[in-house]
Amino acid sequence: MVLLGFDIGSSSIKATILESETGNVLASAMSPETELAISAPRPEWAEQDPNIWWEHVKTATANILEQSKIDKQDIKAIGISYQMHGLVLVDENQNILRPSIIWCDSRAVSIGNKAFRDLGREYCLKNYLNSPGNFTASKLRWVKENEPDLFDRIDKMMLPGEYIAMKLTGEIKTTPSGLSEAILWNFQTQSLAEDLLDYFEIPQDRIPAVVPTFSVQGKLSPSAAKELGLIPGTGITYRAGDQPNNALSLNVLNPGELAATAGTSGVVYGISDRPIYDPKSRVNTFVHVNHTKEAPRNGVLLCVNGTGKLNSWLKIHVADRMDYNQMNHLASQSPVGARGLVVLPFGNGAERILENRNIGSSIHQLNFNTHTVSDLLRASQESIVFALNYGIEIMREMGLTIQTIRAGHTNMFLSPLFTEAFATISGAAIELFNTDGSQGAARGAGIGAGIYKNAAEAFVGLKSVKVIEPNRSLESAYRKAYDRWLNTLQDRMNKED
Repeated sequence: MVLLGFDIGSSSIKATILESETGNVLASAMSPETELAISAPRPEWAEQDPNIWWEHVKTATANILEQSKIDKQDIKAIGISYQMHGLVLVDENQNILRPSIIWCDSRAVSIGNKAFRDLGREYCLKNYLNSPGNFTASKLRWVKENEPDLFDRIDKMMLPGEYIAMKLTGEIKTTPSGLSEAILWNFQTQSLAEDLLDYFEIPQDRIPAVVPTFSVQGKLSPSAAKELGLIPGTGITYRAGDQPNNALSLNVLNPGELAATAGTSGVVYGISDRPIYDPKSRVNTFVHVNHTKEAPRNGVLLCVNGTGKLNSWLKIHVADRMDYNQMNHLASQSPVGARGLVVLPFGNGAERILENRNIGSSIHQLNFNTHTVSDLLRASQESIVFALNYGIEIMREMGLTIQTIRAGHTNMFLSPLFTEAFATISGAAIELFNTDGSQGAARGAGIGAGIYKNAAEAFVGLKSVKVIEPNRSLESAYRKAYDRWLNTLQDRMNKED
């Protein structure tokens, strides 16, 4: 018996076939091999064509079927993880009306900020635990204001994972977790945020029907099965945004547990059983995948948009064809603090931890006679760590205890410099595991299909690769470098204001 998981990212689509009894990966594939393009028709915009995601779902599926040689009848359930906060719009025939406005698009910042003021800070934080900000609901209002004819043709708005589920099943559904990431969930009533829809003048029938995160959300249609080479009727039994799903993949389900990622963006995601929020909405609280009214579980998420994105930009434009291992080695040749060089990594849209400011990325204190590429690479990795720690300090102010952070052994967490710096400046041990988002989606599918009796059974085969403890001998040097970085950030934000 096997499970199929998809991870729909903004950089690539990944698929994994997982053996349910052992947790062993039988096959895994990513498509395309190079990063998917993000279109920016105007400054601060970021769009992708959802049709491209579907094409790469098909390619990745064909690859894993070829690798594994499994009997397709053995695939008992399908799970989906997806890039959060995107907006996909379809008409009554399920045709896409425009490119998806994805997570790092900043066009709706002013709309969300106005809603925050008009509805009232206290009201929004009490009911939504967030500002409407630059999230999906605000993006939909942007469409209404700027593309009214297109808005009138909308049958349903969706998140990216809901679009893929629609392609698989022909049905359009959402979840409480999905609604909360769109800022369309009222934590007081535990239901759709009808008041925000009314404020934005969005008809409720544009919102899909709500189903549990772990449930049969539809079955593979004959047409989709033919396109994918799978068996019709296979259940789609789990769907979640990439960060809640990453937490699931790392068995982070209970209060006090934390997960992290450092791919295109960087995230730390902690679990609380209370409806807590940051008064400035710099970090955000969403419904976690295992939330119930009887046992509340909320995910507190801090996000830095430009983590791996900064590293990939350096690889393309600065590192002269080096691979990431070579870049990591060269960065390690520079001392802690990169000889005073400071990088601000905020070059991928408006940043929530900066109260939706878009200050861009910048390099400070560059000395042509002192600094080298090694220093720039180190300062960049440290800047990502420092930005994440800036958010972690906000999470601590909210009452979260941060002692151990779990992450997949991938992306920036493959860099020894990055993990040492992260552990040391945060004061938390970093525990790395042999998993990723598509594996998490497969495990989630097993829970949703009832193949696992409980969540604990779903983590068979999940193994810790290594644990990185804080380097106490370098703590003072990292703290000095962080303070220098923080002063630079504050100066930059003061100029912005």
